[in-house]
Amino acid sequence: MINNTDDINFRLAKNYDLKRKIAVKAAENILDGDTVMIESGSTCALLAEELAFNRKNITIITNSVFIANYIRKSDSVKVILLGGEYQNNSQVNVGPLIKKVVDEFYVDKLFIGIDGFDPVRGFRSNDLARSEAIHVMAAAAKEVVILTDASKFNQNGTVTCFSFPEISQVFTDKSINAESQKILDLKKIKVTTI
Repeated sequence: MINNTDDINFRLAKNYDLKRKIAVKAAENILDGDTVMIESGSTCALLAEELAFNRKNITIITNSVFIANYIRKSDSVKVILLGGEYQNNSQVNVGPLIKKVVDEFYVDKLFIGIDGFDPVRGFRSNDLARSEAIHVMAAAAKEVVILTDASKFNQNGTVTCFSFPEISQVFTDKSINAESQKILDLKKIKVTTI
């Protein structure tokens, strides 16, 4: 039994059905032929799967070795894997090498996951290196979109990943707590719940 919370397989199994619904809803905004950037979150992996098997000619730029492997059997997706230092448990590449490659791209949307939420500081992560990699990826995107189950709004996290103005939209579920929903509304972040 996997019990390491940093392991992507553990995170993917937790609230799987809910995460799958969030991913399917987020995918509604992506058309055949689009290019998107997707980071290493578990709900993000499910978004990548939805796009790879239910859209045509999608290009996914990612730092997640897990995502590249997870959707490898799709014939209608092109994956551009960003290189860097490999984190074994999360199966993700991080570090300064990512910037060298990301600077070549620009996309409309970057999809990310979060580990927690702070009503003052914003969206939180538990890993500094992954947080830094996501910031580098965000510089190559017009919008940053969060995919997360509502339980993350009841957790904090060790580092601030994104402040409120840096996020344009959140996809989550209806069990988001009222206080967090109010804060997101006040910050003019579009919230889509399933």
